[in-house]
Amino acid sequence: MHIHLDLVGGIAGDMFLAAVVHAWPETEAPILEAMRVAGLPEDWSAEASPAVSAGITGMRFQIKGDAGHHHHATGSFKDIRARLLASSLAPEVVARAVAIFHLLAEAEAEIHGKSIDEVHFHEIADWDSVADIVGAATAIEHLGAANWSVGEIPMGGGSVRTAHGDLPVPAPATALLLRGLRMTDDGISGERVTPTGAAILAHLKVSQDRRRPAGTLARTGHGIGTRKLEGRANMVRLLAFETEEVTPKASWGRVDEIGVISFEVDDQTAEDLAVGLDVLRGIDGALDVVQYPVSGKKGRMAVSVRVLCRVEAIEAVIEACFLETSTIGLRYRIEQRRVLEREDIVVAGGAMGAKRVTRPDGRRTTKVDMEALARQASGQGERSRVRRLAEGGDDGER
Repeated sequence: MHIHLDLVGGIAGDMFLAAVVHAWPETEAPILEAMRVAGLPEDWSAEASPAVSAGITGMRFQIKGDAGHHHHATGSFKDIRARLLASSLAPEVVARAVAIFHLLAEAEAEIHGKSIDEVHFHEIADWDSVADIVGAATAIEHLGAANWSVGEIPMGGGSVRTAHGDLPVPAPATALLLRGLRMTDDGISGERVTPTGAAILAHLKVSQDRRRPAGTLARTGHGIGTRKLEGRANMVRLLAFETEEVTPKASWGRVDEIGVISFEVDDQTAEDLAVGLDVLRGIDGALDVVQYPVSGKKGRMAVSVRVLCRVEAIEAVIEACFLETSTIGLRYRIEQRRVLEREDIVVAGGAMGAKRVTRPDGRRTTKVDMEALARQASGQGERSRVRRLAEGGDDGER
């Protein structure tokens, strides 16, 4: 199963829970039970109820209580972790909840220059935040989704009041948790992503690939927030897809995805194109660049170029193709590939680096690095002799 989140209004812990409960009503009972087991006081209420935002129906999850009451939860990460580990929650739920808190603690520690165990969560110290995280851990474990993705993340604007005074939105710890994810300014201010919401996204290791796995849309959920936004629903939309598992027919090799970019050039000199292709080879995420002659339109000889790259590098490689070559159009796609697991070793007494792979029949083969080989031997005959000696045995070391 693949689950995609659209942060129409933003995301907070309660909005995430509400979206899950709206899509899977059967999760409400175990989520509420986990909150109580984790220590949510009896005089605090927790419930999911129907709600509407900008004409869109969904669910709202609310946890209410007196934060000034003696049941007020400690904000110490060390104490929260100890309490969760000592609880009777399912071990897998405890592990997820502690992992989410650990992400928050790491961000706070980095911001304030403290150790993780010294971190005190001022803004998420009450039981509602603790319950949100325990509830999220329960929901995630219940769903067992293979992977998660998220759309553009709203940046928000203005400031938020904290124990350290007014801070810009997104708050510093929230911003750290969102590193590596695309954000957008949709013109609506306020805190659009809470620290808890950001920690949940970080724990889920959400992707933002524009191409999501194909599958059958099985469930949808709308998690409604409490704030009213101008011109849009304040909600998290959840889309759950049943995906077909791709199972390799053999147990050998690793299956992953790769970007393939191709185009033709018939109006660029060979020497200039060679320079441009060298630039493409140096881009982070580019795996291989090849060229071969083809017959183009009007009988002109042309060069066909194919670039292999990691999926996350497709946009950067496409931009470089347009900058470094004269092409004005190209094709790209994402394909599956299978590669043999390889390990980097040294051969010939440590003189040369090499790669060693295990073939499907169990044979191990070695390929020495050509640049290292060229430094060790001159002339084709001598290189062949040294290569045979280096690749003939299995004397490699990591």
